Amino acid sequence: MYPTKIAYKLCFRICFIICISQGLLNAQIVIGTPNLGFSQACASDSFNTYSATFVFSPEEALTASNQFTIELSDTEGDFSNPTVIFTSSPGAVTSSPATLEFSLPTDTAGEGYKIRIKSSSPAATSSKSVAFAAYYKIQDSPFTINNLVSTGAFCAGGSYLLTIDNPGNGSNDSPLNYPSLTFNWYKETGPTTSVFISEGPTLNVSEEGTYFVETNYGSCTSDSFSNRVTISEVTSGEANAGISSSLGNPFCPDQGSTTLSTIGGNSYQWYKDGTIIEDATNQMHQTSESGLYSVVVDLGDCSAAGEITLESELFEGTINVSEVNSIEEDESLYVEVTTTALQPEYEWYLNNVLITDATEASYEATDFGTYKIVVTETSGCTGSREFLFEINEALDPFPDVEKIPNVISPNGDGINDTWVIPQQYVTGTNTEVIIMTNRGKIVMQTNEYLNNWPENNLNLTSVNQVYYYIITTANNDTKKGSITVVK
Repeated sequence: MYPTKIAYKLCFRICFIICISQGLLNAQIVIGTPNLGFSQACASDSFNTYSATFVFSPEEALTASNQFTIELSDTEGDFSNPTVIFTSSPGAVTSSPATLEFSLPTDTAGEGYKIRIKSSSPAATSSKSVAFAAYYKIQDSPFTINNLVSTGAFCAGGSYLLTIDNPGNGSNDSPLNYPSLTFNWYKETGPTTSVFISEGPTLNVSEEGTYFVETNYGSCTSDSFSNRVTISEVTSGEANAGISSSLGNPFCPDQGSTTLSTIGGNSYQWYKDGTIIEDATNQMHQTSESGLYSVVVDLGDCSAAGEITLESELFEGTINVSEVNSIEEDESLYVEVTTTALQPEYEWYLNNVLITDATEASYEATDFGTYKIVVTETSGCTGSREFLFEINEALDPFPDVEKIPNVISPNGDGINDTWVIPQQYVTGTNTEVIIMTNRGKIVMQTNEYLNNWPENNLNLTSVNQVYYYIITTANNDTKKGSITVVK
């Protein structure tokens, strides 16, 4: 009985060890070399998704908690200090082959990157992928050098320093704002060819030619490049100093002042319309006025000069009515704006209150008051212009008055400015109206009186003047009296 129990226990232990060993064998997998879904990775903020496909075996060896990760090497393909660029969710990948997507870090820049795949449960690591170029283009737009001035000059035996502008003028997106970037300078050798010159944010030029710089994104194509600058050597006389306007030329005045820039030198003097501008002695000069601007640049043993006809441009516009208009109570005034504005928007105001339903270039005005039209150009040189006009109630030139007035005050206030008489004596009634000075000199004699005396300045003094009138109707009914003109 005793030997039988010992044999039984021994058999049990052997079976247990065999099961454990078999489990350990089943818990191991092999991951194949990742196959890249791209030849080079040129990432940016608008695109940064890449894929890799791999196989693994056996599938059943994966546990429910397994995660696959993608590791990125350094620029030389070394995994001594890898960067994890993707981690799957636990148990998310269960079948082979598998495809994983990943994104590149923003500091990626090099030609020899590799990736590898790792699993967590059970732990396994694939071989390295093939090498590939990878760059994250953190800045991928044109930028300026030399303050956007297209020329530069140096005296014979000297040199000229080209620099990347930071921040530069206008909307320049300077790549110097991104410390991780590097730069390559080139010299043009033909209309479509160039030769590499040097690296760095500046270039000291001692040879004539046309130069430009690009952000170093290796074999990846990019829009991160500068304007061209043509450098000349001055052996005698005076060189041409280019001038650029940061807001362009013409420029939009609503954007504020534009910055005029010229080539680099030792000292500067700016002029406007041939007159020196006091204290304008820097490489840049700000202005918001149109005119002929010129500059003289001291280059040391020689000098340079340049000029630019600067224009401030805003759209033109007119309205078809006068500043002051009169209409009757039941009339209207058609007002129309003619403008050269691109994609204009219109706002109409009456006594500074917006007329909400008036949004077109024309409006049928019926109310008395002060009107304002604001026209805004929404494309190109954006800006606004205002047009003002008034509508007053038309005065009845022949009101129904009862008596012949004996006092007028022609001071332009719209009250008793002229001698207005009853309707049976005005034009159309064949009534003769005579007005004389106090010395008997006739100043008006008409059979078509229009209630419009005096039409001219009477040269009034501080003493009120008295005139006399004689009104004779068609049936010889006569009215006589005096008119006192109050200053």
